[in-house]
Parts: sequence; structure tokens; C-alpha cells
Amino acid sequence: MPLTISDIEGFEPRQQSYKRSDGHALYIFIRPNGSKLWRMNYRFEGKQKTLSFGAWPIVTLEEARALRNNAKRLLRQDIDPGAVQQSRKARRRGRAPTTFDVIADEFLEKRRLEGLAETTLSKKAWLLDFAREEMGVMPIAEIKPRDVLAVLRAIEAKGNYESAKRLRTAIGEVFRYAVATLRAETDPTPVLRGALISPKVRHMPAIVDAPRFARLVRAIWNYEGRRHTASALKLMALLFPRPGELRKATWSEIDFNTSTWTIPAERMKMRREHKKPLPPAALYILLDLRGACAPTDFVFPATTSPDRPMSENTMNLALQRLGFAGDEMTPHGFRASASTFLNECGLWNPDAIEAELAHVDTKSARSIYNRAKYWSERVEMMTWWSEHVVRNTNAR
Repeated sequence: MPLTISDIEGFEPRQQSYKRSDGHALYIFIRPNGSKLWRMNYRFEGKQKTLSFGAWPIVTLEEARALRNNAKRLLRQDIDPGAVQQSRKARRRGRAPTTFDVIADEFLEKRRLEGLAETTLSKKAWLLDFAREEMGVMPIAEIKPRDVLAVLRAIEAKGNYESAKRLRTAIGEVFRYAVATLRAETDPTPVLRGALISPKVRHMPAIVDAPRFARLVRAIWNYEGRRHTASALKLMALLFPRPGELRKATWSEIDFNTSTWTIPAERMKMRREHKKPLPPAALYILLDLRGACAPTDFVFPATTSPDRPMSENTMNLALQRLGFAGDEMTPHGFRASASTFLNECGLWNPDAIEAELAHVDTKSARSIYNRAKYWSERVEMMTWWSEHVVRNTNAR
């Protein structure tokens, strides 16, 4: 029978230590001096072991059961809860410089110092948090493929196949850093390459049908919501940047004299500064916005605070209100729409289109050359594209 608090309070010390079971391997051990200690017996890799959870009443009955349940969860994942417990103790004493947690922190700091974009860094840290929950306190040299697989399977079980795949990559990066710094022998993730469910490739929803795109543009130009939201949607159609690049744009990046928008490297996907020519239609929208709204650093401030950029959901929700659901069109979809129409018209060099989209060539010297080489064509192309978009606002 499960123990009750009254039972525990009533256990008197004897000349010999004795124990009373709470069930499911948890028991309380009563010593001759009157102390009452929570313990759990278990087997791991054929060996009988015992876990100590602390003394009652400092560790309550409820807490002891929670610790027991957590230990059983680790056992189901082929992780020794005793090893995890010892690693936690060592870390608290400051003697665990080789745990997964410590090395993951070092790795993330290294990538930050190397200039990894903040958004990319935060996504990587978010992914690694899933691994830390189970492996964080384990010495990295003792982590086996089965330990990593247990973490990945837990993500897969929720249907998050893409996240599981990316987490395997992130864990592998931490291990390769550990190997390079002589704190691990191997990276266990390559052997798991075929163990995970491959996610289906899903392309970003985008409208690539000319009549439907014309209807989208007309709806945007007739949008009656907040001025900043309407302007952002118009500029997405005219300039087709990545949504995050536009949302976080600051007025200091806009040069009205040269009709240029310079997006800093830290906000670019490939961490390289990118200049975009601003056609007259885009300049008109920006000038109108600057003159009509309160001055802020952000071109598109949040509704709740001028010190923060527009929410990433603002444009998505606006498109939905205009009748374009998320499975049909997203802000990012403007890039695919523009790329499709610009390539199909046959007027522009495909490399100029790629340069405007900031699709960086893997050969850095060539990419720098192309950005310079196609600037004049990009200016002409963006003027043509903006005029094409604006014409659609009056199409019937």
C-alpha cells in the first residue's frame, strides 16, 4: 500500500535499520538514530543499484514520488539515473567541466564571438535546451548514441520531425567542439543519420499565378488597417526581402539620397551586409510613413512599444484578414512570387535576380563580384518590378 504522511510520522526508530515501501521501487529507510531517508532500488545494465533522494521531511512524500518517476523515465530511455545524479552533484561542487551543459554553453559563446546572427544563435540555443533536459549533467565523453537517440525520439514522438533532425545536427556540433577541445573521443550523431523519420519538404506558401497575384496586390493597396502594417505589406510586394529584414529595419539604414536600403550583416541569413535599390514607389511609401508617424528608430515599430519592432505575426494576420490564408500566402512567399515572375518574363539575368534575393553563392569571391556586377541591372529591374506591381493595383 502507498505510504501516507501519518504512516511516515508514525515510524519509530529501532535497534536495526528497516524500510517501508511506498510502491514502484520507492521506499523510506528508517535508521536507529531516527532519520528517515528516501531511497529507490533499480537495475541498470544488469547491475543492482540504489538512488538516494534525501531525508524526510525536507524531501516530502510528493517530491520523493516525483523523483522516483523521473528516474523511471530516464531508465525507459536507457539512461542511468544514478550517473545523472552524480553528475549533478559534481556540477554543484564546481567539478564538472566536461558535462554536456558546460560544453554546449562554451560552444554557443564561441559561435556568438564568431558573429553568428542573434536569431540563429537563439534558435540553436532553443534546440539544445531539449538535449540539456536529459543529457545536460552527463559527462559528454560518457554519452552514447542511445542517449542521444532517446532525446531525439522524444521530439519525434510529438510529430516534430524537422526539429528532431535539426536537434541531431546541433548536438553533433557540440560534440565536434568537444572532440576539438580534447574532451570527447567521438561524435555519436553520425550513426543516427538513418534512425530518424525524414520530414516531408514543405515549400513556403506563395502565389505564383499572375491573376491571383494581381488580386493580392489590389487587396494590399486597399488594406484599411494600421498604416505601418499596410506599408509593410506594400514594401514586401515591392522589395521582397525576408520578413525579419523588413520588420527590424531602422531609419538609419535608409538612404534617401542614394535610394538605397543597407541591411546590416547581423540581420542577414548569411551574415553579409546587403544593399537593396529602392525604386520610386518604395521611396514614396517610406517618405509618407516617416512624415506621418511619430519618430522612432524602427521603421515599423510594435503597436505596444516604439522601442521594439513589429511582431512577426502582424503581416501574417493582415494577409489572413485580406482573405489569403497561411497555406496560400505568407510574407516570405513574396520572395518566391517575385522570383517566379522575374525569371519567367525573360528580361533579367538570373544571377541579377539571385543577387537581389541575397542568395549567396558558396564561392565568396564570386558572390562579391556578382553583387557589384549586377547593381545597375538590379536598379533597373527593381524599378520595372515596382511599376509592374503598382499597375496590378489598378488592374480589373
